[in-house]
Amino acid sequence: MSNHFADRLCDAVKSKKTPLVVGLDPVYSRLPDAIRTHRDMNDEFDAAAAVDAIFDFCTQTMRIVAPMVPAIKINIAYFEKYLWEGIETYYSLVSEANVKRGDIGHTAELYASAHLENSELVGLEDVLVPDAITVNGFAGIEGIEPFANVADKEGKGIFVWVRSSNAGAAAIQDFADSTGQTMYEKLAEVVGEIANKPQHIGSSGYSNVGMIVGGTSPKATAALRKKYDKVWFLVPGYGSQGATAADCVRFCKSDGTGALINASRSIIYAYEIPKYKEQFGSDWKKCIEQAVIDAKVDLATAMQ
Repeated sequence: MSNHFADRLCDAVKSKKTPLVVGLDPVYSRLPDAIRTHRDMNDEFDAAAAVDAIFDFCTQTMRIVAPMVPAIKINIAYFEKYLWEGIETYYSLVSEANVKRGDIGHTAELYASAHLENSELVGLEDVLVPDAITVNGFAGIEGIEPFANVADKEGKGIFVWVRSSNAGAAAIQDFADSTGQTMYEKLAEVVGEIANKPQHIGSSGYSNVGMIVGGTSPKATAALRKKYDKVWFLVPGYGSQGATAADCVRFCKSDGTGALINASRSIIYAYEIPKYKEQFGSDWKKCIEQAVIDAKVDLATAMQ
């Protein structure tokens, strides 16, 4: 197996025949009744019970979706709420899935080591870190390169925030200078300079330094695909945030590679959606499985 993150990503997308990525954003109050009513997990205000419920839900969900998608995106913010118990659960899930922060200078180097470098400390040898993390690029080169360098060393990857999928992002990220260049375009330029360095490029032709660009602004951002052909794009916004399959597959190349299209709530809470409830009743696992299948078909159709 290749030790280059972008090459592994290419292989995974081609093998699963989809750019779909499932995000895990677990909220206790939205977990299936079968989990929340379990005698050991039925107290939302007991940290141990809550994180046990979330871990149970996430591990079962991963087992459902893993055979069908190339990657899983675990959102650490949903675990940090529970402090050290939540962080322990997060790392347990990373180890279970073997899947996919920011500052400047030396601080960024420490963040990079903590989140991308498997520990050699005694007692932590079995703790795995993610295959890729998201990075805030607001600090510029000094806030990105330390992560990219550790990613090279460890065979990992990073995705730098360039253009958000939320509606309010335009007020800041679309702000233009006197030449007409927007803030997100300038940030993409900085990320592109790093991503295109030879040491970051794998045999697939892709860099292990990617960009996060929301699918909810397709006209404004689709040009980035043509301009940065060596970059993988992580595309949020599909599903619950309103981006269509056609909006998102603009970031894919003709062979289906080049983009990971993330769907979180529309997949993991599919058992709340009437059409799946009518079809599968209280079988929440079947609802999630069918939602993945439907999303894959939707994206494949849009690619044609």
